[in-house]
Amino acid sequence: MNCKTAVILAAGAGTRMKSAKPKVLHSIMGRTMVSHVISQVRKSGSEKIIVVVGHGAHQVREALSEEGVSFAVQNEQLGTGHAVLQALDMIPEEGGVFIVCGDTPLITAETLEKFSDYHEKSGALLTVLTAQYDDPSGYGRIIRDQNGGLLRIVEQKDATDSEKSVREVNAGMYCVSAQFLRESLPRLTNDNAQHEYYITDLVAMAAEKDGASAYCAEDVDEVMGVNNRVQLAAAAKIMRKRVNERLMMDGVTIIDPDSTYIDDTVVIGNDTEIGPNTIIKGNTRIGINVTIGEGCQIEDSVIEDDVDILKSVVKESHIGSRTHVGPFAYLRPGNEIGEECKIGDFVEFKNSVFGSGSKASHLAYIGDADVGNDCNVGCGVIFANYDGKNKHRTTVGDRVFIGSNSNLVAPVTVHDDAFIAAGTTVTKEVTEGALSIGRVVDRMEEGWVDKKNLRREKLHSSHKNDR
Repeated sequence: MNCKTAVILAAGAGTRMKSAKPKVLHSIMGRTMVSHVISQVRKSGSEKIIVVVGHGAHQVREALSEEGVSFAVQNEQLGTGHAVLQALDMIPEEGGVFIVCGDTPLITAETLEKFSDYHEKSGALLTVLTAQYDDPSGYGRIIRDQNGGLLRIVEQKDATDSEKSVREVNAGMYCVSAQFLRESLPRLTNDNAQHEYYITDLVAMAAEKDGASAYCAEDVDEVMGVNNRVQLAAAAKIMRKRVNERLMMDGVTIIDPDSTYIDDTVVIGNDTEIGPNTIIKGNTRIGINVTIGEGCQIEDSVIEDDVDILKSVVKESHIGSRTHVGPFAYLRPGNEIGEECKIGDFVEFKNSVFGSGSKASHLAYIGDADVGNDCNVGCGVIFANYDGKNKHRTTVGDRVFIGSNSNLVAPVTVHDDAFIAAGTTVTKEVTEGALSIGRVVDRMEEGWVDKKNLRREKLHSSHKNDR
């Protein structure tokens, strides 16, 4: 690997995105565009990565604060050559240097490696990455001599009619000798239609020394630049196909790849099955032999082996092995669900611990709670965690039975092996092995319907008259 240093151009405003956000920070499959580029450059072998920032520099720096990159600042956007010039003091004296664009998220480490190898074997001072387009409009054209040697790159606004007919275009990425780059960048001029300093002018300088070459990318999609929302969606579609195919080749079953959206950051074990219309995002980790049914949304969560999740939403939660979730469950952030649990239909969790073997089969809300092992939470149970001003926690021991339609008003503790009778509102500590009953005493008033004149036939007659 020759190119141990990489300069990533990320200073442009991206006005065609029509966004307050810098263009390179728009996301594709869970990562910003520039983060995708950084990842692939690093995988290709570059050890020092310099990101040139300008428009929205503070936002870009903040977004990449954990990427382990250096920054150079281009205060005025005066062209690509000017952008690289801002990083010149950070470029080593020797070796190869990648120059890549931060808005080309589809580039792969494999292509960068082939590109660098070609540059090294050619002995060139500068090698440009090219692509063949049926419609090259808007791209700089590759101008070769009669023997196919690279002469120069001409931007479309400066090209003649014959040059505009050329289909081979500049992909905006370069492998350059560090020594040549340091010597030649200060010699660039802005004598062109845009009055900008083009890095493409380095090609002619290298050609004067018989040191210019070009490597044509095998996959034209990889060099696709993203300049607007339409292109962003097109790039996302290509990347989604890549991610899904990679997962399937690794042993994951995806029933309908066209309707399945899985971020590039997600890790999934083999023999897991993903149903249609599913979205899996962020730093999610899914184990082996998991079933994710149709219509699920999972985000920043850990799902252990042998779990099945049906038509449910899971966010920032950890689900233990052999647990069943759904259908129509909602796990809000902060949950730690044990092994062999059951979380049934229309059950909502928030910031709670739910012990192994515990069950909440339907229609319950469990918020800010620590529930032990082998508990049963009945239908309609509410953990009342909010007093109108503050949130409080509820603690439930092991093997506790909570009857249907009960309310646990926090802060409250229910100890091991206790029973809560159906319909009870618990406001006081329940001791170990005790039965808590908080029902209103049953009362029956004989003849009440007749006294109120509310028999059904009279009501029916009244409704007819109202019509």
